[in-house]
Amino acid sequence: MLWDRPEWQHRAQDRRDPHVDTGTPAVFLHPVEALHGDLGTVGRDDVATLVSTSGDASEAGALIDYLTRLGVPIVPMVGSARSQLAERALVVLYCSVEDEACPMDLAPTSSTTTALAMGDALAIAVLQIEGFQPEDSAPLHPRGSLGRKLSIRVADIMISEAYPRVDLDATMKDAIVPLAEMRGAVPIVDEDRPIVGVITAGDLTRLMEHDPGFLDKPVAGGMTRSPKTATGEELGSAAVSRMEDPGVMAFLVIGGERRLSESCASMIR
Repeated sequence: MLWDRPEWQHRAQDRRDPHVDTGTPAVFLHPVEALHGDLGTVGRDDVATLVSTSGDASEAGALIDYLTRLGVPIVPMVGSARSQLAERALVVLYCSVEDEACPMDLAPTSSTTTALAMGDALAIAVLQIEGFQPEDSAPLHPRGSLGRKLSIRVADIMISEAYPRVDLDATMKDAIVPLAEMRGAVPIVDEDRPIVGVITAGDLTRLMEHDPGFLDKPVAGGMTRSPKTATGEELGSAAVSRMEDPGVMAFLVIGGERRLSESCASMIR
């Protein structure tokens, strides 16, 4: 809700967006329209965030009376701590500025920017309290690049066709061809397919530098025993973000008990 200046309407409408984008229902309500029927959209479980510079606009009194009778908490963004709005609020988000950026101190500039920043801070505080997570955004953004980022799972992008693996008792010679085929990362498994490690092109290079007979060495002696892993249900964007660590070429996609997924062995960036 807003009053004081028409320019505030657009700012108040902007404050709605961060809330609905992160799963908190919110609507914009114009103060004049509210006093002529639109107050029916306000329920007893709502919180009213009122946006005002002075906090003493003519519409303020009637709105505050109605919201108070309904038991709706009032949390205003207001530029005057001694206004009627501030005095009757549950919590005041103080948004005072000394001067507007306008050379004549007339056009709302600094004050509207302050309200925008305060609104963003409020939205972030709410989503943190609610425990909102990235995966919660996917149903809210089903289309566009953001929707794809939030809906694509590791299972949708992993390499899953006949991905090679090497047995624990194999030699480095046995691992060379799979390493070449899969761009430098092959899982090492035991008889029941639990992952015991991963052999990478880097592991092979280090052995070549220090041991002329590296081809006959067991992979168990040169593998990385704590490989990076992901699950098929993990968000693809989250997995790729973890792959930004230096030296990470691939994630093994695993199922229960650290076994390779039945349909795949790795996701390659």
